Amino acid sequence: MGDKKAMKCHVEVAVLKKNVDLQKIQSFVERFVTSGVKLKSNAIIQKPDGLEDCVEFIQFDDNIKYFKSLNETQLVYHFYKINERGAEIEILESDSNESNDEVPASNHWLLPSRDFTGLWESLIYEEGLKENILKYVETSLLFSQRKVNPNIISCNRIILLHGPPGTGKTSLCKAVAQKLSIRMSQNFKYTHLVEINSHSLFSKWFSESGKLVMKLFSRIREIVEHPQSLVCVLIDEVESIAYARSSVSGDEPRDALRVVNAVLTQLDQIRKYPNVLILTTSNLTATIDCAFIDRADIKIFIDFPTTRAIYEIYLSAIHELMRVQIIQNQSILVYDSLDNFERIDDISDCTEHELSMKLLKIAEQSIGLSGRTLRKIPFLAHSLLVENDVIVLNDFLNALKLSLQNHLKDTKALSTGTQVNGYL
Repeated sequence: MGDKKAMKCHVEVAVLKKNVDLQKIQSFVERFVTSGVKLKSNAIIQKPDGLEDCVEFIQFDDNIKYFKSLNETQLVYHFYKINERGAEIEILESDSNESNDEVPASNHWLLPSRDFTGLWESLIYEEGLKENILKYVETSLLFSQRKVNPNIISCNRIILLHGPPGTGKTSLCKAVAQKLSIRMSQNFKYTHLVEINSHSLFSKWFSESGKLVMKLFSRIREIVEHPQSLVCVLIDEVESIAYARSSVSGDEPRDALRVVNAVLTQLDQIRKYPNVLILTTSNLTATIDCAFIDRADIKIFIDFPTTRAIYEIYLSAIHELMRVQIIQNQSILVYDSLDNFERIDDISDCTEHELSMKLLKIAEQSIGLSGRTLRKIPFLAHSLLVENDVIVLNDFLNALKLSLQNHLKDTKALSTGTQVNGYL
């Protein structure tokens, strides 16, 4: 039998300048990972000692938590510089003689962008979901670059993330594009993210929307034609421009049919290029045209967070408030460590175990809330303690529980139209 294949661990190095001593950085990383320090998933070293003038931070992927030795782990390095410029708005002019309107058709970033730094790590889902999406994408791009015959193996490089609102689908698409810009920097000199403003493409002038779609994709092809550029096209709420044609009736929605036809035609043309990836999201998959769904290689349902994910979302908020010294530093367990302890129903003390169990109970009571909502609860909790100069973790957890209860009560009142303190 052959030697066991070494596990890969990606090491992403954000450099401050282009000319850096790569060997010096690699030597630092090897000394660090073999020093006996226990690293967790996506561990970050900020301003590493001796490299402060050339390295902003070093980040490891999820596999670092399994690291044992350099013989068993292959460190794969990615060096990149963060782009400080934000999005540029792509403006299209209407062709209608009756209108001089300018349409903000898309937002355009050069990646990796400061706007998305840390976004990948902040998104918490069930274990493996993000990494599996990244593997799907990397496989899609590999097949296109190696010119795999599409008549034998179909691969359109179109991804659809669908699920209820507030689950982070759009953010995940942007995080995937950012991660690709880092991981594939050896293959592509530039990475672009073009976010299409779907709702802006619908013109009030008859037949104008289809023309705007074609004009926008023509601009995108200008970027795609540069082989050194990787182009990620994000279409949020794709149902707005790929509406099911079978549902369209009457004379008034004819323009909607033109838009859908234009979108499908443009996608078929642009997928011929090996350096383009289409990322789409939807809250209403039942309204998407079946021809678009057929074109999507990957259709992944993004659900509300599980208990594990909720616990980790709250925990990340607690760690952030500790980092900025709003909450006193105190030890609290990660979710995977909870299985080593028995459940305690009546918790009053402030040990690491008891605080962790208290947070777990709050997480269990938060089932059914979106990630967007969950990240607001810690803010609301602090507002209950804002007069306290020093906030201990136990007090914050009590406030977190109360804020959650208030949110659930207020949400129920809104859904039933019940008045609360004289207000709807």
